[in-house]
Amino acid sequence: MTATTNPPATPQPPQTALERERKFDFPLDLPIPDLRARGPIAGQSDPLEERLDATYYDTPRYDLARAGVTLRRRTGGGDEGWHLKLPVGKDAREEITLPLGDSEAPTAEVPRELAELVRGHTRGEDLIAIAGLRTVRYSVELADADGRVLATLTDDHVTGEAAGTVARLDQWRELEVELSADAQDGTLDTVADLVVEAGAVPSEWPSKLRRLIGDLLPADTRKAPGKKATAGEVVLHYLRTQVDALHRHDAGVRRDIEDSVHQMRVAMRRLRSALGAFRRVLDRDAVQPLRDELKWLGGELGPVRDNEVLHAGLAGQAAGLPRRLTIGPVAVYLDTYFEQRARRAQAHALTALNSTRYLNLLRALDSLLDDPPLTKKAKRPARTELRQAVLRADRRLRRAVAALEGAEDRGTALHEVRKKAKQARYTADALRPVAGKKLNAWRKRVKAVQSTLGDHHDSVVARAELVPLAVAADRDGHSSFSYGVLHGRNELEAERLDAEFRRKWAQVAGGATPGWLR
Repeated sequence: MTATTNPPATPQPPQTALERERKFDFPLDLPIPDLRARGPIAGQSDPLEERLDATYYDTPRYDLARAGVTLRRRTGGGDEGWHLKLPVGKDAREEITLPLGDSEAPTAEVPRELAELVRGHTRGEDLIAIAGLRTVRYSVELADADGRVLATLTDDHVTGEAAGTVARLDQWRELEVELSADAQDGTLDTVADLVVEAGAVPSEWPSKLRRLIGDLLPADTRKAPGKKATAGEVVLHYLRTQVDALHRHDAGVRRDIEDSVHQMRVAMRRLRSALGAFRRVLDRDAVQPLRDELKWLGGELGPVRDNEVLHAGLAGQAAGLPRRLTIGPVAVYLDTYFEQRARRAQAHALTALNSTRYLNLLRALDSLLDDPPLTKKAKRPARTELRQAVLRADRRLRRAVAALEGAEDRGTALHEVRKKAKQARYTADALRPVAGKKLNAWRKRVKAVQSTLGDHHDSVVARAELVPLAVAADRDGHSSFSYGVLHGRNELEAERLDAEFRRKWAQVAGGATPGWLR
């Protein structure tokens, strides 16, 4: 099994599907369960036999397996091809497939499209063949009384070989229940119960690959910190959670999946905020370069998110205009205008994600977690030491609100309050494992302020964008009247949200101090 390189991209577009399934261990001497006339199942087809041969790819450190990602090349069966499986929730994974090349050898190279989608996990490391599985599969379809297929039950007899310093071979039998695309989620629980009644035991492994190589993976010693945790343990747990989120949403950004950029930027902002807020626990000089690089990456991805928010907001407002105030093809023009910007912003974001600078940032985050620059105060109890970070965040927020009086540009000053509220909320979020009800109540009030000011900022940005939009529409021969109407409505909305902010801030200012963690 040798290292792979990435050939030129194949011309076929990837296909995607949501896979909802559960796996079970099953005794070797029992026949495949007959589930007819059980629960919603009225019919069960005769078994279809297939012989499957799959090669699995990962980095030498098993970065994909550790993240719950599977990348394989399979021959045989009805779904022959390259398969990339990304976890999206309990019992669900998104499967991305590409067909095999016309002249692929068993040691074929990973297609560039798939290699790039897992770049956030591999950090640019080579993908190598780490294991091979041969499966004799017997599949039956489970149908309801109307003949609709609810799920497929597969009986897999597996032989696996893992690569490494010493090759190892393993054999086992497992059952797998996979829901049909249009089946209700609850059907999976129902069929799973029937399979257990037939003698199966829920598998402790999320995939065949993890079962084969589970003991080859580095031990995961991570645990959520308890009430008596040290400050260092709480901070590192929070940082690790955000780094995991950054990796997880990387593939979604590359595929232009809705909300992926937003979620990735949230993870980056939380990381950057924590590295600054917990400076008594983390060496400031050591983490400042990371904060700078996270700010750079956020800026590179920002135009994608800004364009999404503007497009959705203005399109919704335009749809709500009375017909008498809608002059010209407003909705179509907005879609065209923002879709053109979206393509440019997405290309810019992909350039950043494919850069050496981004890979270096990912590696630096790994180093931060592997060898954290903790100070002596990191050994103190979190409930006392980290309280200082919350109090400091509260003071900064209050100073930003005080600066509103006499501010030349209230919109800019309110945006500064929003940023300070967001930082305060993120600081409180990090303390959740050791925090009590008082801090959580304060956090909710601060979040309400932040959300209101977020809507206010959107109205400010919308007004700024509506001016060039009106000019562009006029230049293209359309009336600019409706854009002026939207501008006026956003101005009124900003005034309403400013008043709402005052009410919600009064609840924060008049509430209990956030410092107590009991």
